[in-house]
Amino acid sequence: MATGRTIQLTRDGKARLEEELRQLREVRLPGITSQMQESVESGDNDDGSETEPLKEEYATVEARIRDLERTIEVAEIIPEGSPDGVIGLGSHVTIRSDDGDETWVIVGPEEADAPEGRLSSESPVGKALMGARAAETIVVTTPGGEISYEVIAVD
Repeated sequence: MATGRTIQLTRDGKARLEEELRQLREVRLPGITSQMQESVESGDNDDGSETEPLKEEYATVEARIRDLERTIEVAEIIPEGSPDGVIGLGSHVTIRSDDGDETWVIVGPEEADAPEGRLSSESPVGKALMGARAAETIVVTTPGGEISYEVIAVD
């Protein structure tokens, strides 16, 4: 890439993106191609109405493949953990709010995945956590008001 921009990823995050890329190339695109071919061969698609959604899906998948290729190409692997106790990219963090405890890995937006416990450093909570240490309290302003989080552990 000519921009010289790097994207910081954890080793696990890069592996997840590489697996998504493999899945899209080897399973999803061939599946869409096969569906389009079947539709054309069946002769029930004279007006193109059956293949048009498939063409749109194909274009969307191709665009995602290009995004993944670019991201992987410029990826810089960051170490996970926080040896100095300061929250940064790759830190494993346990926070407490009125709703209970939550554990997250702080990652860049390219590998954020809330259901998998991977919180973007650019999300409101992620931004507030960056630079914090255990026993500190951070406050996040949301449309519904302010939410306080106590940092329980930083690994």
